[in-house]
Amino acid sequence: MHTNRLAGEKSPYLLQHAHNPVDWYPWGAEAFDKARREEKPVFLSVGYSTCHWCHVMERESFENEEIAGLLNRWFVPVKVDREERPDVDRIYMTFVQATTGGGGWPMSVWLTPELEPFFGGTYFPPQSRYGHPAFGSVLEQIAAAWESDRARIRESAREVVQQLEKHALVEAPASGQLSGLGPSTLDSGFFVFRRTFDTRFGGFGGAPKFPRPSVYNFLLRHWARTGNHEALDMVLATLRAMAVGGMNDQLGGGFHRYSVDERWFVPHFEKMLYDQAQLAVSYLEAFQISGDPAYGDVARAVFEYVLRDMTGPEGGFYSAEDADSVIDPARPHEKGEGAFYIWSREEIDALVGAPAADWFRYRYGVEDSGNVAQDPHQEFTGRNILAQVHTVEETAQQFGRDIREVEAALQQAEAKLLEARANRTRPHLDDKILTGWNGLMISAFALGGAVLREPRYSRAARRAADFVARTLYRPESGILLRRYRQGEAAIPGFLDDYAMFAQGLIDLYETQFEHGWLDLAIRLTEKQLELFEDQSQGGFFSTAAGDGSLVLRIKDDYDGAEPSGNSVAAMNLLRLAQMTGREDFRRAGERTLAAFASRMNGVPAGVPQMLAVLQFSQADPRQVVIAGEREAPDTSALLAEVFSRFLPFQIVLLAGAGDTPGRPAAYAPELAAMEKVNGRAAAYVCRNYSCQLPVTDPARLAELLQ
Repeated sequence: MHTNRLAGEKSPYLLQHAHNPVDWYPWGAEAFDKARREEKPVFLSVGYSTCHWCHVMERESFENEEIAGLLNRWFVPVKVDREERPDVDRIYMTFVQATTGGGGWPMSVWLTPELEPFFGGTYFPPQSRYGHPAFGSVLEQIAAAWESDRARIRESAREVVQQLEKHALVEAPASGQLSGLGPSTLDSGFFVFRRTFDTRFGGFGGAPKFPRPSVYNFLLRHWARTGNHEALDMVLATLRAMAVGGMNDQLGGGFHRYSVDERWFVPHFEKMLYDQAQLAVSYLEAFQISGDPAYGDVARAVFEYVLRDMTGPEGGFYSAEDADSVIDPARPHEKGEGAFYIWSREEIDALVGAPAADWFRYRYGVEDSGNVAQDPHQEFTGRNILAQVHTVEETAQQFGRDIREVEAALQQAEAKLLEARANRTRPHLDDKILTGWNGLMISAFALGGAVLREPRYSRAARRAADFVARTLYRPESGILLRRYRQGEAAIPGFLDDYAMFAQGLIDLYETQFEHGWLDLAIRLTEKQLELFEDQSQGGFFSTAAGDGSLVLRIKDDYDGAEPSGNSVAAMNLLRLAQMTGREDFRRAGERTLAAFASRMNGVPAGVPQMLAVLQFSQADPRQVVIAGEREAPDTSALLAEVFSRFLPFQIVLLAGAGDTPGRPAAYAPELAAMEKVNGRAAAYVCRNYSCQLPVTDPARLAELLQ
């Protein structure tokens, strides 16, 4: 068996390639020195461990001795886990998208020894198909071009980098102010999403359909700011459609990565932590707004899935589960898309029994020969994806039975199938713990604990925050690391890590009021300003200065599957400015908004989370201050009233026992004067700390919050 240098790495993705015949190097000086010494181009392959087409390219090409020989002879092959090194991925994905009009993973890029890109693409098959040229032929042609014309290739690559620098340039207006940003900017964003909304199936655009919670964040805040019910209805319709479709794991909870069809029915079965975190928040906010418990139930199912299958023994959250899984335990190397999640009619009948099996099949759309009509790779033959085709009420009516009887039987059937599924071979788990993604999940669990009044979710948020602070933060230097796996913390954190973890800590403070979390959020934000801010033009670079292997420093602004680090950082700064009264935070947040003004006005569909930050900045600032002991029942009753409502434009603080120097009262002296009333916890609803008379009755607080 071959073994290459990746065998010494921690990344599950790199380890998947450790026994390829390709002479892989990890991204680093050893590979770069070899390329320069031997005057060879670098072949850069970027992917992640739960990526379906990455697995395909490995089986077809990187395990192929002949193709490996071509790579080893003519190139220096380098493997990068995009989840560990998003900085490297962003640079070369920008190049691939600019030169090919598309992108994705696996990403394949050829670089000069100076690491400047000159050719790139995504998946290359071993033989020409799917409109892709044969990988071996591509390698031969690039090697021949390098041998005959490397000076021109180098010159072209330098020009490409210069063009990418211009493309990536983000500058604040000459005034440096927020001029040109206002209600019209936000209205334009709304109309962009209104035009692309699928009125039949929910979501935005056609197939394939990806959940994009940043869009939901913006539209819900647009409704809260303007009363525009169309904005609200688009989000609620999308969330309902995703919840009943195959995108949602109907038995085990949690959402798959995307739907290959427009109906949210046939998913790409991969599960990512960042999707669970953001979608849980979207469903919690929908529950707050609508009062419909169905939205809260979906959030609960997400949380239960993450606690059960995605949480490490010390409290950190794992990254992802694969789309592919073992089809037959007797042939463990044969895997299929979604094999873990799909069912034959015979399996259901045998496990559930009559008459409940009939009810279950009706409710979840199970067909005798399988329910996936469009199946080009024949992966679902005779199998069914579970989706809520009929409601419980419709099922009871169809079979003429009492709804309570049917509901109880369906719940028992679901439990039996989930138990049986647990005995199948689970999909590959990427068990690395990423700081940024954990920050998003901490936010979700913190809000979930408060909104759903579930102490287990609150504890999960605290445990994860404590784990990250203990293992990935270096208090002596203020440095945050990105990745933890098998006892090793490594890789200096990027903007996303600082911003998303700080957001999680702010949300943890606003729901649980342990002042240490707010203190750490402030320290991380100060370090973030030091490492990443462009103080002359505003905004934040994704990476700190000083890494000579990076040919570009990018200010990422695209709010895609994850919100951009700039959007999260800007919101944190404005929230912390309100909490602490610090003008330097407010100015930095406004500089960031100004830097991305042209993006918000020109391409609002790309920056919905930044639009949500703009909404916050232009809202009338309001504070809800509770004076009382954190765990006292009267304090809890007031906080329950606060968290039963969608209040996106205000901050929540606790004043009273436990405040010490350096705590919120030290930042905002007004808090020191806010006390309990007649021995009872009191709520103060304020604008710029100019407060209405305190109330002790939750019903009176509800009136003020209206």
